[in-house]
Amino acid sequence: MRRLRPSRLIIIFALCCVPALASAAGAGDRSAHGRVVDPDGRPAAGITVVLRSEAGRMRQVSTSPDGTFTFSDVDPGRYDIVVAAAGFRADPVAFVAAAGTPEDLVVRLRVSGVSESILVSAGYVDTPLSEAPGSATTLRGSDLAARQLTSLGSALQLVPGFAIAPTGGTGAITSLFPRGGGSDYTLVLADGIRLNSMGGGIDLGHLTATGLDQIEVVRGPQSAVFGADAIGGVIHLRSKVGGRPSVGGEFDTGSYGTTRVALNSSGSQGVFQWGARAEHATSRGWTDVAPGTNEYVTNDDDRADTVALSAAVAPSSQATLRADARFGTNDRGYPGPFGSNPVGAYTGVDRVSRGRNTDLAGAVAYTQAWGAATTLRVQATVGDFKSKFASPWGDSTARTRRWTAHAQFDRALARGVAATVGADVSGERGESTYITGTAGQPIAVSRNDAAAFAEVRIRAGSRLFVTAGLRADQLSRAALEADPMAWEPRPAMAAERTVSLNPRLAASYYLATSNATGGNWTRVHGTAGSGIRPPGALEVAFTNNPRLKPERNRSADLGIEKALAGGLVVLDATGFINRYDDLIVAVGRSLIDYSQYRTDNISNARARGIETSLALRTKFGLEVRAAYTWLDTAILAVDRSGGVAPPPFAVGDRLLRRPRHQGSLDVVWTRGAVTAFARAGARSSVLDVEPSWGASGGLFTARGFTVVTAGASVRIAGRASIVARIDNLLDRKYEAVFGYPAPRRSFTIGVRVAAGQ
Repeated sequence: MRRLRPSRLIIIFALCCVPALASAAGAGDRSAHGRVVDPDGRPAAGITVVLRSEAGRMRQVSTSPDGTFTFSDVDPGRYDIVVAAAGFRADPVAFVAAAGTPEDLVVRLRVSGVSESILVSAGYVDTPLSEAPGSATTLRGSDLAARQLTSLGSALQLVPGFAIAPTGGTGAITSLFPRGGGSDYTLVLADGIRLNSMGGGIDLGHLTATGLDQIEVVRGPQSAVFGADAIGGVIHLRSKVGGRPSVGGEFDTGSYGTTRVALNSSGSQGVFQWGARAEHATSRGWTDVAPGTNEYVTNDDDRADTVALSAAVAPSSQATLRADARFGTNDRGYPGPFGSNPVGAYTGVDRVSRGRNTDLAGAVAYTQAWGAATTLRVQATVGDFKSKFASPWGDSTARTRRWTAHAQFDRALARGVAATVGADVSGERGESTYITGTAGQPIAVSRNDAAAFAEVRIRAGSRLFVTAGLRADQLSRAALEADPMAWEPRPAMAAERTVSLNPRLAASYYLATSNATGGNWTRVHGTAGSGIRPPGALEVAFTNNPRLKPERNRSADLGIEKALAGGLVVLDATGFINRYDDLIVAVGRSLIDYSQYRTDNISNARARGIETSLALRTKFGLEVRAAYTWLDTAILAVDRSGGVAPPPFAVGDRLLRRPRHQGSLDVVWTRGAVTAFARAGARSSVLDVEPSWGASGGLFTARGFTVVTAGASVRIAGRASIVARIDNLLDRKYEAVFGYPAPRRSFTIGVRVAAGQ
């Protein structure tokens, strides 16, 4: 396939936008207006109100101090009014915009254990959480602030089905295992920009949660929507953009020499919207005696800076142009494993190794609607993710460069039926010090992806919601020259193409609706689909297999959600099963009868489990969240082997670092100017590897643990608050990853200031 250069991508994007801008709908005299009232019938100010068209396009405004809202220039057609408010839920209000101005619309809020929110990651169009047929969780900015959650890794510990594995304290490499899947099985997006390296790898250690409007988590394979790397789930970090002008600041300091400063601002002025956030954080890390070596650790320090900027302009009610940019840099020492030492392999604390990462990415998106039934969306992104690592054995670098272009056409086909069709093209290059060519010179592994997709959505009243989609990806790897000087020489490999079809079917049905039961409801939901993870740059560079394929997951889940006490209590239980095929493994002597290559897609595994959650919210300021996941994983036999597993594993062994039992309990209480919280996370034992030598050093069992965190904030004047937090309150000794001690008890104190919110 001919490579599409970024310059051509920009031209194509402009050609899509210019005609749409020229044909933007003119101002009309129709409007939709109404008011939002709280459970006691009083006006609710500052509530996000969303106007949803038949095609799925959403516009949003905030209610004024008297609880009223207005959408101007509303084209004829059918619409829904949806309210997204922290701690509340409301039934959508349907209306038909005709020639005249509609009557006042009244939306009544109910206190709810699960807040209504708008998902942008559950399909090709934005969807209210209450209608999303898949397994999804949202963490709003207010949820993060009340719990003093400042990193993505700590925030995800509240989400069922995800196992988080940090290799130490602040900034340490942190892996994520979705529903038993691999650490490179979750696609992470920030305002639509892919953050994964080539091959799906992602380190959560320096992804901040500060200043976010919402974190969305969609579990299960999502390759029917996002293509490559969404094999186990999707996490989307959404910045706050628009709304009432506001500015805020945060300052924290505490144990381990930790200091954090953050600033944020968002708002609207006329047709313009903006959002900005910046964070600077430092930590000395572990500076005490290493349990495994009795030496002092001096190389566990961390420094990180993050900036995210967003701007949008709406030249008319039917058109929006938005741009996003991200910059991040971090520098951290890596003292290596200095905890559990089962075979005496440590040679001492590593005082040399350091890693530095620099990320630069941006996106431009344009949305154009023609009436209530038709919408065009286009987006282009670029990203450059660089890493440099210094060690006693020398310096090395790695880099992923990526561009993407996306276009989709949304159309309402009939009442309650809408469809999306479109195409994606992308290109990525993976580079490393260890990827070299015939003369030992650095070379890149290049791959393009051209995809076409279609999705149909059915909404049958307020009970049934069905989504069916199919995506076809053509993955084209460029030719790769030989590397005759490698330890195991690589032959020249011709260009290779792979076509992957990924379907998805998801449905949600309300057995009982809140309208008929005074706020209670019962909903069943289920999904089935597949996902892919194409090989990473190093996997391609260190094989002699010219036809290395993507790894694949076939998955299904089924769950039931039940609201009690007028919606104040929400229970959910979901069972899932994943079958992982075509896993890439090294072919050693024990597997030489099953493949002629050094690495091949011959391994298999499975994961099955049950996710349960409870959400409780009371009218007197108490909020409780609880989650428990039971997970059963197993390594299956290699293809055509009749019962052989990749060494050192045996068929039936558990997958590494996936706990069978995992749970969390989170309690928040707000009373006047005081907000207090406490949360506990627990995990059972896991199968892990020897910390220094990996799987070749043997398999070991890492013990389970329970960790408690507690804190509080007190509003002292206006919008200023004092915050305090104790992490690892009980001062437990534990290792989330075998051989890497977690921080002991630590204290943090800080201040929060906000204006204009």
